[in-house]
Amino acid sequence: MNKAIRIGTRDSELALWQAHTVEKKLNDLGYATEIVAVKSDGDVVLDIPLYEFGITGIFTKTLDVAMIKGQVDIAVHSMKDVPTALPKGIVQAAVLERANVRDILVHKGNLDFLHDAGTIATGSLRRQAQWLNRHPNHKVTDLRGNVNTRLKKLSENDWNGAVFASAGLERINLLPENHLVLDWMIPAPAQGAMLVVAMEEDTYTREALAKLNDNKTEVATHIERQFLRKLEGGCTAPIGALATIEDNEIRFEGVLLSIDGKQKIHVEKVMAVSGDFSNFGNDCAEEVLANGGAELMAEIREKLKK
Repeated sequence: MNKAIRIGTRDSELALWQAHTVEKKLNDLGYATEIVAVKSDGDVVLDIPLYEFGITGIFTKTLDVAMIKGQVDIAVHSMKDVPTALPKGIVQAAVLERANVRDILVHKGNLDFLHDAGTIATGSLRRQAQWLNRHPNHKVTDLRGNVNTRLKKLSENDWNGAVFASAGLERINLLPENHLVLDWMIPAPAQGAMLVVAMEEDTYTREALAKLNDNKTEVATHIERQFLRKLEGGCTAPIGALATIEDNEIRFEGVLLSIDGKQKIHVEKVMAVSGDFSNFGNDCAEEVLANGGAELMAEIREKLKK
């Protein structure tokens, strides 16, 4: 083996856990690696505007820039945070086997509020809309930051609970005893999956990462992200999607909601694993758009502009 593969990561506990997981998998295959913690975009200066590279993701921008500048060879992300269109020159090199896809409610030991009025914290429009659709008399308050910060904010406020991705808390052993699995909430496209990206021309690194790829997860996340991309049109809307592969079938469930949760357009479709799934996500999105989704997406875009 020749060069050490430089793994770019942000410095949050979860980001580092993900980077070390990929590092161990590559080391086990005999590849040399190096972890490089990358500073946030405040200290990044590029001669060319970011938009010319197609760099958009708020959580991935810093690492995209570091890769394009040649400071790191690969970056590891929670796949649900990665924009559906990757920057110019950067490609999907591996999707790791998926962890728990579900959202959970972390609460304070008392769930009586579920049948009454309560306040739930989340920074996700998708979680907010699905929560309000199910609990229209509840309030939803904004909550941002990494998982550690959000857990701390929950304990310091009088909210009844906060919604988290189960996978993130499980990965860093922070899953509290007081939690409820929200099996009715459709997760974010690619939730629970980790994505490794590399530079398109770096064949050595791409060949190494191809050995880590989990085909089943790659297929499921391709369908979910295609559904998202078709609906989204560059706007962050309340969209959930989940593709599962079992017994030679691909089952898809997707949802688009209004921000207040009052409108909900739901789609469920099944196809054979042996079929051509390359356009399955688009087909599911087309059904949503035809059932009022196009008008709803236009309304959401208007609201988010304000």
